[in-house]
Amino acid sequence: MSAQTSGGTDRDQLPDLLLDSEDIAGFLSDFTATLTRRLAPDGTGTWCAVTLLRRHKATTVASSSPQAEALDETQTRFRDGPCLTAIREHTVVRVGDVATDTRWPGYCTTAAGQGVVSIIGVPFELGEEAQAGLNVYSARAHDFDPAAVAALRHEVAVASGALRLAVRLARHRETESDLAAAMASRTTIDLAVGIIMGQNRCSQERAFEILRAASSHRNRKLRDVAADLVTTVGAGPAITHFDA
Repeated sequence: MSAQTSGGTDRDQLPDLLLDSEDIAGFLSDFTATLTRRLAPDGTGTWCAVTLLRRHKATTVASSSPQAEALDETQTRFRDGPCLTAIREHTVVRVGDVATDTRWPGYCTTAAGQGVVSIIGVPFELGEEAQAGLNVYSARAHDFDPAAVAALRHEVAVASGALRLAVRLARHRETESDLAAAMASRTTIDLAVGIIMGQNRCSQERAFEILRAASSHRNRKLRDVAADLVTTVGAGPAITHFDA
């Protein structure tokens, strides 16, 4: 591997890639494309992909090209290989030549048929957030010398920091979205209870029991029955107001 990997994607560029991406998959796609250009400026002989391991199931979440995705999916079909081993054992795994490596014979034979000669798998440092690894495929034998390995580990370490932040931000957005949905549902249910209290001249507790009974009888969610009632009476859906 050429020394061009030592320049790599610097610490200032990676956060920019993250900010320019709409989601984590977009960030990783930019990361693999940028890394591939660094490794092979001529655009040939090198392919990169990122594999996510979740609940013992491997998924390719980003790749530098359709061929890189196909190579990664081949490893997924065999359920083992350099990248998956790197993720599971949390260590860098190198294959100098698929023709002579004996650790994954079936996979190596298939990879050779797809034009791959050497491979390296590098795990991301994501703590408890997730398990993922970078897979770099090369059409050249023994293409990952110590300098190249060190450079790749640096690239992945920098990306890991951005990824951890992205995962946490995504979870925060999901939590906020869930909270907003819960508040909207509660607003609709409270309005429906108020309508039932007015129609039946009953207590709040009794009105809620009537609403819950209607939900059970119709086999529909409580908030959906409440929304129907509010829409019917108010000629429109309930609106939830949030303080700025």
